[in-house]
Amino acid sequence: MNKNFDDWIILKENIHEKNQKPRFFKERQIWWCALGENIGTETNGKSEFFSRPVLIYKKLSQNTFVGLAMTSKDKSGSWYVPITQHKKETKVVLSQIRVMDEKRLYKLMGELDDTDWQKVVDGFKTLYCP
Repeated sequence: MNKNFDDWIILKENIHEKNQKPRFFKERQIWWCALGENIGTETNGKSEFFSRPVLIYKKLSQNTFVGLAMTSKDKSGSWYVPITQHKKETKVVLSQIRVMDEKRLYKLMGELDDTDWQKVVDGFKTLYCP
């Protein structure tokens, strides 16, 4: 698989230097997020924006959060929590947890309801807090 690190570096520099108004985000929200072109089996972004949906799991400050990448691929196992977003099943990928800056966020997609949020919280606790 060929990786497009050169284009990602250019976009990453632009995202970093961009003087934009801060994005106001909160836990439970799903955003399109510029994840980038990553190493090995780390989750990559897609398209020219190197982006994919990310769930805001924990807000750490005005600018940073703990995010969980999402996938529409049919995956199963303890690392994947199935949720419904816009009447379609998708998966929250618990193994791809990372701290991110709000500059990576660019489009709000929605927010998890109480049922799906609890499934993610329970899955997280099962994996990381046995």
